Amino acid sequence: MTERKPYPSDLSDERWALIEPVITAWKAAHPSVSGHQGRYDLREIVNAILYQSRTGCQWDYLPHDLPPRSAVYYYFAKWGDDGTDQTIHDLLRWQAREKHRRSADPSLLVLDTQSVHAAAGVPSDTTGRDAGKKVPGRKRGLAVDVLGLVIAVVVLAASVHDNAAGIVLLDRLTAACRSPRAKAKPSRPHHRPRFPITPPASRS
Repeated sequence: MTERKPYPSDLSDERWALIEPVITAWKAAHPSVSGHQGRYDLREIVNAILYQSRTGCQWDYLPHDLPPRSAVYYYFAKWGDDGTDQTIHDLLRWQAREKHRRSADPSLLVLDTQSVHAAAGVPSDTTGRDAGKKVPGRKRGLAVDVLGLVIAVVVLAASVHDNAAGIVLLDRLTAACRSPRAKAKPSRPHHRPRFPITPPASRS
């Protein structure tokens, strides 16, 4: 890694060791047509993504001692499109659960939705108004395990009914969970029934 003063958001050696095999495997599966290995160290690319995520700065405002926006955003978009970021997220979640002596996948999930105001620049066709909560913006749905670790997320217009949002979230969970059968319940179980989830038999 390039010698520079570290940022608080930088990966420690221990954290980098957790995800390096995934990043290395991705790089091996996506060789450059010219055979060039890449100008920037992939750990520094991840550090730049974490810096932007933590500070909320615009991509063009990344510090000069990190890789430039063009390189960082290329990997950010690529890993988001092909699911590499989800692979890393799932791997870290499984390791965190096993550290707490739990199975890799949960048997019980908690679902909840929340309507939030959207930023000024968000396209109007992706937002709506929550008629019950009187909130204009978007509705986010979360599914977490008993440790509070995120299993699935959906973002919809705030005008979407909670039941419809729940169905979309359950569909996402079906694809995300590897366990033969898991139960999901709303964060307010006395308002709604539990939902059984039967995921596919295997996960690619």
